[in-house]
Amino acid sequence: MHMNNKSHRVLPGFGLSLGYTLVYLSLLVLIPLSALLLKAGSLSFSEFWKIATAPQALSSYRVTFGSSFAAALINAFFGLIVAWVLVRYPFPGKRFVDALVDLPFALPTAVAGITLATIYAGNGWIGRHLEPFGIQIAYTPNGIVVALAFISLPFVVRTLQPVIEDIEAEVEEAAAMLGATRWQTFARVIFPAIFPALLTGFTLAFSRAIGEFGSVIFIAGNMPMVSEITPLLIISKLEQQDVVGATALAVVMLVISFIMLLTINMLQWWAANRHKGART
Repeated sequence: MHMNNKSHRVLPGFGLSLGYTLVYLSLLVLIPLSALLLKAGSLSFSEFWKIATAPQALSSYRVTFGSSFAAALINAFFGLIVAWVLVRYPFPGKRFVDALVDLPFALPTAVAGITLATIYAGNGWIGRHLEPFGIQIAYTPNGIVVALAFISLPFVVRTLQPVIEDIEAEVEEAAAMLGATRWQTFARVIFPAIFPALLTGFTLAFSRAIGEFGSVIFIAGNMPMVSEITPLLIISKLEQQDVVGATALAVVMLVISFIMLLTINMLQWWAANRHKGART
């Protein structure tokens, strides 16, 4: 019988697959971003700089990136705890709790914003207990952090879960038999193994929070120079028919986001290589 030595692939060959990939990415990413840069290019540098460094714009950058960073840090801590509990401990209702983690993916962001604003308002279920202590969540920058933490939690949990599952319980038992305390076991055995994944989850949560709009506008209060995020400022300029100004702010957001994500990805690469070197 004659055997065909050519390998049979389910998907098309490299050339055709690469062509589809480039066309798809061009339509969804490259062409829109190029149009954005071209539109901003119609401004002179002085005009662009004036729009990008206006006091209201600078305030919106601080609110947007500061709140996103705070929300990602909160989720890095609590997301690790949630992922660890879901992987390591059996308990009644575990599947229900695991499904709740994905709720921010399915819930429309506007609905999430309205719900959070209602709960954390001064007369809300949680807000009325915080109000006597002078703690205000809804309609303040604190509300932005809460909303961003809500919508970005799944990114940390789902990134950490498979990594924690790969860590065998025998490793912890061996560390305990050698006399290590629980904290020493976590700091020297568990944390180095999960740190690259934790950093990845932090990056995904941070990236998701930067571009969030729907859930934030209902709980932030949207006060200029206080609780106004950059996406809302961009929408405001578009409503005022200031397309060029909105484009300039969008370019600033794009550049800052790219620089921060590049930095974090380099840290991820460094952490992963350091972990591999420690293992070898």
